[in-house]
Amino acid sequence: MQVLLAIPVYNEVEHVEQVVEQARRYMAHILLVDDGSTDGSSELLGRLENVRIIRHPKNMGYGQSLIDAFDYAAEHGFDWIITMDCDGQHEPGFIPDFLGMAAADDWDIVSGSRYLRHELRTDSPPPDRRAINADITHSLNDRLGLDLTDAFCGFKAYRVDALARLDLTEPGYAMPLQLWAQAARRGLRIREIPVRLIYNDPNRSFGGQLDQADYRRHHYLDVFEEAMAVEDRREACARGCRCR
Repeated sequence: MQVLLAIPVYNEVEHVEQVVEQARRYMAHILLVDDGSTDGSSELLGRLENVRIIRHPKNMGYGQSLIDAFDYAAEHGFDWIITMDCDGQHEPGFIPDFLGMAAADDWDIVSGSRYLRHELRTDSPPPDRRAINADITHSLNDRLGLDLTDAFCGFKAYRVDALARLDLTEPGYAMPLQLWAQAARRGLRIREIPVRLIYNDPNRSFGGQLDQADYRRHHYLDVFEEAMAVEDRREACARGCRCR
């Protein structure tokens, strides 16, 4: 089983080297997606050995970084891809848990949850982020028949051939909403496993209007509703009606 670890990087000069060195304990294949960093991260990545790098000439978004990583995994023959963030909030020590789930071969998406086990909640998230996560997660469960506890954790493992059944296009932080809509409606098998809840920087910026909680909530829901509408049209076409 060939497994790729993919880490989106955007202005993470303080964290990226440590995260990569810790991840090396568990992973032979590491891909870094430099999303147009301007803080020296790009130069630092160039000095790291035995890593693969995708470079975006400008910032294209967290979702686009993951989509590019998924494409890379498929093009290079990997069976699974694990994704984790580069801000120190995902502990590489949990990578073996994802590897074990991948090896069991029973699931298509194994998603980390920071809320499955109380004893792993090292920190408290900012109230607006926790409220938005809880509300969106509830909506996803209600509409898609899922049983998620954490809709936005980026620590995940994906079966690469299952990703080929999806058509992900959302470039920003709302990409998980498109992912969940497509994964559930297209029959992918989903499982959550616990990971530690860590917030090193509760004031970390999403950028622009997304820093406004109400705007962020509505944006996420808009992306989800559009994804659901696309799935409705796709299923209607599959039943033989005329597509527009």
